[in-house]
Parts: sequence; C-alpha cells; structure tokens
Amino acid sequence: MTRTTPTWDPAQYLRHAGHRSRPFTDLLARVPDLPSDPPRIADLGCGPGNVTALLADRWPAARITGYDTSPEMLDRAHVDHAGPTPGGGRLDFARADARTWTPAEPCDLIVSNATLQWVPGHTGRFGDWTDGLTPGGTLAFQVPGNFDAPSHVLMRELAASPRWRGRLDGVLRHADAVPPPRTYLERLTALGCTADVWETTYLHLLQGEDPVLDWVEGTGLRPVLTALADDPQARDAFVTEYRTALRTAYPAGPHGTPFPFRRIFAVAVKEV
Repeated sequence: MTRTTPTWDPAQYLRHAGHRSRPFTDLLARVPDLPSDPPRIADLGCGPGNVTALLADRWPAARITGYDTSPEMLDRAHVDHAGPTPGGGRLDFARADARTWTPAEPCDLIVSNATLQWVPGHTGRFGDWTDGLTPGGTLAFQVPGNFDAPSHVLMRELAASPRWRGRLDGVLRHADAVPPPRTYLERLTALGCTADVWETTYLHLLQGEDPVLDWVEGTGLRPVLTALADDPQARDAFVTEYRTALRTAYPAGPHGTPFPFRRIFAVAVKEV
C-alpha cells in the first residue's frame, strides 16, 4: 500500500495540548534574540496554531506565518488565532508542505514543532531553510525520539501482522523516521551554523481511561485511522487489539498512567 497523507482531527490533537506544548516552550527558551525588529517568523507544521500563538508572546511585534498541509488544522488555526497580535504584530496561516517549502522572503526564525518526523529525508531540507534565514537567524525544531517506544513498536508490529499487513503495509513510519541527535548536529554545523542539539525524556502522567491510546489517536495512529476510514469495523478491530497491547505496556498507576516520551531538540544559528 502507498503511504497516504493522514487526515487530522484538531480536537483530538488538542486533548493533550498541555503536554504537547511543553517541548515547544522548552525549545523557544533556547532560541537567542533575533536579528530583525520586528522579526519575520515561519512555523512549519503549525497544526491548530496553539503553539504558533506562543511565538507572539516571545516576539510581540513579529510577523508570523504558520504553515501546514492539513485543511482541518489550518481551519482551526484561522478561527482561533489568525489576525493582529496585541504587540502590533500579525499571525497568519497558509498551506505549505515542508517537503518542498522554501521561504519567499528572508526569515529571522524558522521553527518546527513535532513535524519533521513526517518528512522523509528532512535533513536534506536544512540547506534550503538556512539559506532562507537572515544572517544571525535561527532554525529551531523538536521531533519525537520515541520510535522505539512500546507505543510505536506495538503499532508497527500489529500493522505488520498477518491480519493487517494487506491493509496497512507501508502506511506507518519506520523506526528510522528520525535520525540520532549526532546526525542533526553534524548536518547543521556542516552548513556553517552554530548548533545546540540535545534530548529530553518527559515522563507525562496521563489521566483517564486508555490515555496512551487517546494520545496516539491524535498523532502517530492517524495513518492507520486514515487508511481504515472506509471500513469502520476494521478500524475498530485494529484499535481494540492495539488498546489491549497498550494497557499491558503502560499500566495505570494510583495517580495516572506514566508515559515516557523522548524528544530531540536542535537550535541552529546562521553565521553573521
């Protein structure tokens, strides 16, 4: 089966907005001052715009554009966040694909939050993006580094099982969707940037029934849900099998369900 573009559900994605936004705020904390005033900022993979709006808190006068491929996400972003910002800047949203997007004008910051794992060979795009930065500008991103975690391994194993491989072969990303942190460091420094690369494992304490399933239904499971959307019975059967496996891998504790989540961060500043 050819891998298809997932259909996204903004409401499902935002159910864990607090946990999902924390890596973005941690990323922004390491971004240095930007060279222009007001700065021009691009957010690749803006989703429903909730974290894009945080950019206006840090740079109130900035001209900010969030880019995404999902009509559903962009519609939600437009409704909730588009327009003038209190600091005199502006927040807009537009459709663009990170596989081909290049800046139409120089940017002071190109940022991406949990998006590049969906872009095969994304390290090959770094040159185009850094070329589009103003001198002293920054490329900053974070990606999940948990493709070897039970949540993803169990999903891939189930999709590859005899019952499902005919329907789901090639649908899911593989374990190498994100390279090691050292690869990011090497690629970014080779482009003449000063790079800061690190990783963090968050231990989220999730609440509710089957919260890990609820989490991945907003992100990693979307390709499966999209591929089986025309067959609700099959979709529900897959989710039932997967739910059972997740309950064993992530048992609930007395105060919630611990969900370790590793992420990789990079902040690269272009030489002046």
